[in-house]
Amino acid sequence: MNILLNGICGHMGREVEKLCREGYRAAHLGCGVDINATEGGEVAVYTGFDKIPSADGIDCIVDFSHHTCTPALLAYAMANNLPCVVATTGHTEEEIAAIRAAGESIPVFFSANMSLGVALLVELAKTAAAALPEAEIEIIEKHHDRKLDAPSGTALMLANAICEVRPDAYAKTGRSGQGKRTREEIGIHAIRIGNIVGEHEVIVGTPNQTITLKHEAHSRALFAEGALAAAAFLCRMAPGLYDMKSLVGGEKKDTAMSGAHA
Repeated sequence: MNILLNGICGHMGREVEKLCREGYRAAHLGCGVDINATEGGEVAVYTGFDKIPSADGIDCIVDFSHHTCTPALLAYAMANNLPCVVATTGHTEEEIAAIRAAGESIPVFFSANMSLGVALLVELAKTAAAALPEAEIEIIEKHHDRKLDAPSGTALMLANAICEVRPDAYAKTGRSGQGKRTREEIGIHAIRIGNIVGEHEVIVGTPNQTITLKHEAHSRALFAEGALAAAAFLCRMAPGLYDMKSLVGGEKKDTAMSGAHA
């Protein structure tokens, strides 16, 4: 499986490149794209998709760049009929709409978090929210001080998933001022400090008990592994929009994307 890696010079790009060199999921790095590309190295790296001489031999695109690259990324993928794993963060609603539209003509994998463990956390959070309809729910997410978007796409994904089983619930980012919270409110709190890779905690509480669900990423390699697993999955799929639940359960899923900023 030959990969075109968009964002190859970034932190996550380097993690994916390392795994490709190790042959993870039989992946091989065909070439890379990065606006900060420099000449030299074993793999050809280009400053833009328009610089790539040919898409021949490429099986899938993996994107760990910046959400503003989405239009160019999708245009290239559709022009060359290439599956595309979008693992970038902070998409606008317009960019999410473009990703949805691309899924009508090519296989697209889009998830707010590429971790299988986070996919399990989402399902557990939904189960707890449904089982305890009277409970109040808070989400706390922690990341390194270089992360640009807040709250994280994963926190929003968790809130959206809870809203699936709590139709009257809504997400509220941060809390300040005077006023009592309502049961329908899902509080989201973003912490940016140091070099935390990623922690997400869902607290479900009633007056008599509290359930805490937590996922902690120990290394960025976790997300690189997920992206390459998604690429291997996508290469055998028909056009459509897929996510982590699709990867785990083998089904197409395009209903949980709204509001999920990766």
